[in-house]
Amino acid sequence: MKKALIIEDEQIAVQNLRRRLAEVSADIEVVAVLQSIEESVEYFSEQPMPDICFMDIHLADGLAFRIFDKVTVDCPIIFTTAYDQYALDAFKVNSIDYLLKPIDKDDLQRALAKAERLVGHADDGRLDKLLEAFGRQYRIYKSYFLIPVRDKLVPLQVDDIACFYLENKLSRALTYEGDAYAIDKPLDILTEQLDPDRFFRANRQYLISRRAVKEILVWPLGKLAVTLRVKTPERIILSKARTREFKEWFTR
Repeated sequence: MKKALIIEDEQIAVQNLRRRLAEVSADIEVVAVLQSIEESVEYFSEQPMPDICFMDIHLADGLAFRIFDKVTVDCPIIFTTAYDQYALDAFKVNSIDYLLKPIDKDDLQRALAKAERLVGHADDGRLDKLLEAFGRQYRIYKSYFLIPVRDKLVPLQVDDIACFYLENKLSRALTYEGDAYAIDKPLDILTEQLDPDRFFRANRQYLISRRAVKEILVWPLGKLAVTLRVKTPERIILSKARTREFKEWFTR
């Protein structure tokens, strides 16, 4: 008997999934139903790993991808979701299916078959790649900062920022208008909070926007020099080790 875990905060969706599982397989036992990230982290930390997990993306306390930041999950995951077809393309590429609510019997059978194949290739890292790709698809990145200026807070839209840079150990955001604002976060944290498709960590001093790149010069020793559409305090140099990643990022 295979052990299945359901992570879902909608009772109707749970009932529907239980009913469909009973229809397609007599070999699956639902061992628990969890409704939140907190419950899920506790379960995966203390209980034996299930054979398969059905996981909704939006839970009572946030996006389910936060579970994987807190605990290791070594079983195949089949996500359930109400998102549209376009948003779910990432799943098909990564060889595991999804279930669109309300769950269809044929879709469930297909998803279970793909999960079986995934178990057979557990060592090739495809599950990790799936979670990374889909988590990136739905992660919420910063779109605004609130900048303290004297006795007020100035809203600063990320779209207006050409780059972030480090000056005297203080992070600053440089806008396309040439204004620089102090940001009370290190560049390492900002790199995690900003969409990696839009911002690239060029070196220890600079985090740059793709839209801001004006010119890329070939520099000695295999390095690159990047010129932005706004004047920066110093020239932005990418080391030879970073050039390939930068080119792939810029052209994708």
